[in-house]
Amino acid sequence: MELVRFDGAYAGTVAGWAASVEETRWWCSRDEVTAETVAGWVAQPDTEAYGLVEAGELVGFGELWVDEDDAEAELARLIVAPGHRGRGVGRALVAALTEEALRRKRAVCLRVNPANAPALRCYAAVGFRAVPQELADEWNRDQPEAYVWLCHEPAA
Repeated sequence: MELVRFDGAYAGTVAGWAASVEETRWWCSRDEVTAETVAGWVAQPDTEAYGLVEAGELVGFGELWVDEDDAEAELARLIVAPGHRGRGVGRALVAALTEEALRRKRAVCLRVNPANAPALRCYAAVGFRAVPQELADEWNRDQPEAYVWLCHEPAA
């Protein structure tokens, strides 16, 4: 699998990957996502969108939200094509995005809906660990819901 920059050409494809309103909320805290929504995300400053490609097919999408001032990146809006779930594609996507951020010497964190058990397992498998509760409370202060916040801890 190869991580490539996402230019928005497949925004409609990605927009259709969430199978339910609940899954859409887990993915991006919205009830509905359109091609225009995804294309708008890709165009945002400080957002680097990526696709994960396998055998010429787009199988995953995710973003790095880059904070140059703090040398940080947040993994965001990660989703795997429905027919490719349960095969390690999510793990490969998270690992590739994390590697991209670390290559540029950035700390890497992410937030996840606490009910999204498959995502929590995936992130743990790639080395993400929950931040201390006090920090999570601070980061959740201005959020629409209380997320689980995780940061990458490289293997010793």
